[in-house]
Amino acid sequence: MSISDEKNRNNPENNLLLMSQVGFWQETVFDSVMLDGTAIVSPPTKDSCSAYPTVSGITYKNFALSSTGLSPEQRTAALSQLQKYELVQKAHFLGYQVNQSFNYEQDLKQYLNYHINNVGDPFQSGNFTVNSKFMERAVLDYYASLWNARWPHDPNDLESYWGYVLTMGCTEGNLYGLWNGRDYLAGKFLLNDPTVEEEARKASLSGQPRSVPRRLMYQQARILEENPNAHTPVAFYSEDTHYSIIKAMRVMAMQNFYEIGTEKYPQENPLAPGHPWPKEVPSQGGNDGPGSIDIEALCKLVEFFAAKGYPILVCFNYGTTFKGAYDDVEAAGKALLPILKKYGLDERKVYYDSGDPTKYDIRNGYWFHVDGALGAAYMPFIEMAYNMGKISQRGPNFDFRLPFVHSIAMSGHKWIGAPLPCGIYMTKTKYQLRPPDDPEYIGSQDTTFAGSRNGFSAMLLWDYLAKNSYEAQVNKVLYTENIANYAYLQLKALEEKLGEDLWVQHTPLSLTIRFKRANDDIVFKYSLSSETLYVKGQKRQYSHIFLMAHVTTTLIDELIQDLTQSGAFAKQEEEKPELESDIYVTHKPKKLIHVPHTGRGFK
Repeated sequence: MSISDEKNRNNPENNLLLMSQVGFWQETVFDSVMLDGTAIVSPPTKDSCSAYPTVSGITYKNFALSSTGLSPEQRTAALSQLQKYELVQKAHFLGYQVNQSFNYEQDLKQYLNYHINNVGDPFQSGNFTVNSKFMERAVLDYYASLWNARWPHDPNDLESYWGYVLTMGCTEGNLYGLWNGRDYLAGKFLLNDPTVEEEARKASLSGQPRSVPRRLMYQQARILEENPNAHTPVAFYSEDTHYSIIKAMRVMAMQNFYEIGTEKYPQENPLAPGHPWPKEVPSQGGNDGPGSIDIEALCKLVEFFAAKGYPILVCFNYGTTFKGAYDDVEAAGKALLPILKKYGLDERKVYYDSGDPTKYDIRNGYWFHVDGALGAAYMPFIEMAYNMGKISQRGPNFDFRLPFVHSIAMSGHKWIGAPLPCGIYMTKTKYQLRPPDDPEYIGSQDTTFAGSRNGFSAMLLWDYLAKNSYEAQVNKVLYTENIANYAYLQLKALEEKLGEDLWVQHTPLSLTIRFKRANDDIVFKYSLSSETLYVKGQKRQYSHIFLMAHVTTTLIDELIQDLTQSGAFAKQEEEKPELESDIYVTHKPKKLIHVPHTGRGFK
C-alpha cells in the first residue's frame, strides 16, 4: 500500500487497522524523513495497540498516530469515543478528591487559543506581556486573607506573604516548600556575584562585548565545629503522608529521621529503644485510626534529633489522601516549640562569611510546612459555618495565624474544581529563598519552581472566586458534609443488611469514607482508589470514596445498589505481615528512605 493511495487513505476502518500493524509504519513515512532509503525516525518494535493496558470503552487503534496524521473522519471517530468515555467516567466519579462540578466554558473558552504564560515572579509583570499575572495577584491576595497572612505582598515588608499559582497541583507546592525549607535550614544563601562587572570590563578590552546580567551565587554557611549537624535538616512526616512528599525527599536528596536514625543511631529509637526505627511518624491509632499524626510520638522523635543539633523539618497534612485526616498543626507546634527552644533551634545565628563573625542571619532552626491539598481550600469555610452556628465542629488551625507555620500548599482542582491540575504555594517574604536564576530576557525574577508557568490556571481560579462568595462556599461545604454523612449511613445500613463487617470508617469532617475493597468492575466504574492496610495483624484491602461537590444522593444510591450484588466485594487475600527481620536491614545504608509505590493515591 502506498501513502498516496487515496482509496485506502479515505477508508478509516482499513487505515486504522493497517496503522496497528508494525509493517505499515514504514509505508506511512514521508520522503522528507528518509535518508538513503532508511527512515531517520525509529520504527515500532511491536504492535503498540496490544502493548499497552486496555481501557474499557476505548479502542486504542483509533488514537494511534502516524506520520500522515488522521483524516477528518478518523479524528471525528476518535473524539466521539473520547467524549463518550469521559462522560461515563465523570458521571460516576467517586474515588478521588477532585471536584467535577464546574463550568468555565462560558467565560474562558476563547482563551484556549492564546498562549498565556506567567513566567517569572507573579509580582513583577515582566516582558512576556501575554500573561494573567494581574489575575494571579488577585487570587493570591484572596488566599492570603483566607489564610490569615499579612497582605498585600510587599518586598519591603518581610512579614507580608509571598506565593504563586502552581502549574502542577499541590505536589509542586510541596516540592517547592520542602526545597525552601531544606535550603533555609541548611544555611544556604543567595548573594550577588561581585565579579560580573569586572569580567565584562576585561572582556570588552579584548574586543569581546559582554553583557552584565545579574548573577546570583549559592553560598553555604560555614560548618560549626561545636555542632557538625547544624546544617543537616532531618525531615518528619506521618505514615499517612501523600507519596509526593517522599518523592520530593528523594529528588532533593533529603534525609528523614528513619534514614539517619537507622544509619547512625540504629539502637537508639526513642519510641522503642533497641528496636528498629519506624519508617515514618506513627499516626494516631495506627492503620485503624483516623489518620492524623501522633503528636506525642512526633515530639519524642524530634527531641532525639534536636538534642544532637539537627535542624527540624516537619510536613503536616491537612486532609490526608486516603483517610482525609487533619493534623492538629497548632497543638503539634505548641508541643514542639519548647523542645526546639530547649536546644537553641527556635532562633539561631547562621554565619555566611567565614572570615567575618559579624556577618550572620537570624533564622529558625525548624521549618513547618502544611500540605493542605484539599483542606486548605475547604476547611476555612467549615470554620465560617461553625462560627455561624451551622455546624457543630470545626478543624484545627493550620494557617499563618500560627507564627510557626512557614509555608502552605493547596490544590485548585480538588475543592474548587478545574479542568487541569493547579494550586497555590504561599510563604512569608522573609522565608523566601530565590533560585540562582534571574534571566534578563523575561524582565522578571524567576523565583518560582518552574520557568514557564501556565497562566490559564490563575484565570480559572479567579473565575471561580469571582462567581462564588464566602456565603456560597459555606453552603457548598455544608452540602458536602451532608452528602458525606448520607453516604456513611447508607454504607452502614448495607453492612447491617449483608450481615458482614465492611470496615466502614469516616474521619470526622473529612469528605472520604473507606470500606472493604469492591471488585474490579465497580472500582473502574466509580474510579475508586484502593489501599492495603494491616489492622491488628490482619491484611485489609480498602476502597474509598470522596464526597465532593458534584456527588449526589442518586450517585451514592447507585453505588450502594452495585455493592448489594453478589460478588461486589473483592476477595481478600490471606497474608501474614512481614516479620521485622524481613522489613529492616541491619547494615548501614547510604540511602534508606521508605518510598511507597502503591496506595496513597497511586491506585
